Amino acid sequence: MPRLLAEGNRVRCLVRTPEKLADVPWRDEVEVVRGDLLDEGDVLSACEGVDALYYLVHSLNVDDFARLDRRAALITAQAAREAGVGRIVYLGGVHPSTGRLSEHLGSRAEVGEILLRSGVPTVVLQAAVIIGSGSASFEMLRYLTERLPVMVTPRWVRNRVQPIAVRDVLHYLVGVLSLPISVNRTFDIGGPEVLTYAEMMHGYAVVAGLPRRRMLPVRVLTPWLSSHWINIVTPVPKNIGAPLIESLVHDAVCSEHDIDEFVPLPDGGKTGYQRALRLALRKIAQAEVETRWSDASVVPADPLPSDPEWSGGSTYVDDRSHDTSLPPERVWEVVRGIGGENGWYSFPLAWSARGWIDRMAGGVGLRRGRRHPHELRTGEALDWWRVETLDEGRLLRLRAEIKLPGRAWLEFAVTSEGAFGTRIYQRAVFIPRGLAGQLYWWAVTPFHGLVFEGMVRNIVRRAEQLASADSAGERAP
Repeated sequence: MPRLLAEGNRVRCLVRTPEKLADVPWRDEVEVVRGDLLDEGDVLSACEGVDALYYLVHSLNVDDFARLDRRAALITAQAAREAGVGRIVYLGGVHPSTGRLSEHLGSRAEVGEILLRSGVPTVVLQAAVIIGSGSASFEMLRYLTERLPVMVTPRWVRNRVQPIAVRDVLHYLVGVLSLPISVNRTFDIGGPEVLTYAEMMHGYAVVAGLPRRRMLPVRVLTPWLSSHWINIVTPVPKNIGAPLIESLVHDAVCSEHDIDEFVPLPDGGKTGYQRALRLALRKIAQAEVETRWSDASVVPADPLPSDPEWSGGSTYVDDRSHDTSLPPERVWEVVRGIGGENGWYSFPLAWSARGWIDRMAGGVGLRRGRRHPHELRTGEALDWWRVETLDEGRLLRLRAEIKLPGRAWLEFAVTSEGAFGTRIYQRAVFIPRGLAGQLYWWAVTPFHGLVFEGMVRNIVRRAEQLASADSAGERAP
């Protein structure tokens, strides 16, 4: 979005949940419309008056993603044709021209073909592994290399890959807007080097200042087994990691470089692999990650109902509060910084154990962390939660995305009590699903006094510690 706006374009953004864009810096510069790609009316309305349509959609995190992606692409192709859209730009994956493709790459290729046959001039950019902060592929590479000095590796780590820096992908995405209307084809895009996945991990170790990684090749480690290992070692859950791993059984190397005839090279030329790594790690170190793979919701979910009776059955609520003489902004600073490396301020062993249980079941666990140590945005992932509502200085509502026999929320509200200081309210809500949900709630109820009471009390204690450090000049700016 920022790059399209910088080029002087007027941009319309189609999203299912406009509230998730409330806190992005470019929100007021674009037109935001609510819609779903599986709704023909929504898509046709969004395409009206559009010169170029960017199709950057994937349903990878659901079981039947290939069917959903096919349907969404067909709806979009028809709507773009009927609305008179002048250009479609799609980002897919580099893949071999012969042989059976993995489900992931096969779906990416199928969507590209649907759009190319839409009757609207279409550019399909095909990239291999994209190196950039926030990329799921980069996160897999990063955590595998950092956490495993010795690795039992499958045969696919010897396959060839042509990685590309995310800044170069963005350069081509913006650059193809100027292509002649007669161009309707695919273009492979890649960086200047062709490496094996093993060489990519060794290269990461060099840039990150780690000792050389040791790799022990094993023939029997299938992509399916590898995906379970990815699920344990990296932040990427199995339902996303498995299709990506299955695609690594293919070489991912550009078969042509025709894009260079239409779009000039980026300033300074294409970004080399190790430089792309350094740029990504610098963004992470400086907390400048713009978006992450985990910002996409795992599953669409209804918001917390305002009336507990809405659920049609039992709704369990755990309410806590605590008072302090501090001003509200001091307490809010701690609330806004909860999770990730800052933790959850109570019974860390219980949080860690629950996270591991969820990971073993293929869920997200605690591994997603925070995008930024202090800032939050509506809709982004926060450990196993999703930021559902963010009213700066007043309210933070989180929706659970772990595997549960029901739906759960955790809410913090900070209010001023005038001359008496501040009160923080904490509320946990659980709407059970069937008997299993009822049994789950009563099974964990004995721990609530430890977890929830300790949490609200320790949030206030942490705020008082920070205030004391500030008054003594001991806290770094």
